[in-house]
Amino acid sequence: MKTTLLFMSLVAAIAVLGLGGCAASRISQAAQLARESEPLQHRPANASMRLLIVGDSTGVGTGATSPQTSLAGLLAQAFPRLRIDNRARDGATFEGVVQQLQVDSARYDVVLIQAGGNDVIRLRSDDAVRADIDRATALAAARSDRVLLMPAGNVGNAPFFFPPLSSLMTTRAERLHGFIQAAAQRHGAVYINLFQAPEDDPFVQDPNLHARDGLHPSDAGYRLWFDELLRQADLAEVLAPARVE
Repeated sequence: MKTTLLFMSLVAAIAVLGLGGCAASRISQAAQLARESEPLQHRPANASMRLLIVGDSTGVGTGATSPQTSLAGLLAQAFPRLRIDNRARDGATFEGVVQQLQVDSARYDVVLIQAGGNDVIRLRSDDAVRADIDRATALAAARSDRVLLMPAGNVGNAPFFFPPLSSLMTTRAERLHGFIQAAAQRHGAVYINLFQAPEDDPFVQDPNLHARDGLHPSDAGYRLWFDELLRQADLAEVLAPARVE
């Protein structure tokens, strides 16, 4: 199902945007990565804190060589006593995140939302995206006092897209980040900013940060995101009780 969703979303984007040449190969590689991915769940017997991850393929860890090298996997390694429930799904938009958050009303110490890329790529309307972001953030805030909103960076910088389509993706990604930042302010959440101009984006400077599809992060890319998450959200201090004593 997750592979179908990812494949359909990418095919729709290609059809609308008119990508050619390497598009079919890139789609095939992205679909293969989705088939290989699995959202990491971490259920230690001595868990002292609870984290919920919702979102899209970046929450799943698509592009990483194993669940352990995804962002969720890196969190599990750094905080062994952290229980991680991961509901992220490949292909999910913020509308899908709302559905993931409606599964139950359990409380968590932290809710991490990793989404937005599919809203950009599928050319969803600004009004729909803005409404879904707001609803998802409100639902997350009802489940935790600490909500982290971590959309993918500048999608237009990904090698998957070629000019002039890359410029369109950058424009849409910048608007998305603005919507997310505003929602974070309204609901008391923390916005993790990964958006960079091409000249400042480490994913542009180092191709090894991308997986082979030119769209998702690699192991090294997720490691960079992990470092940014800890830095921008002061997460090492927040999750200190989940470290090994």
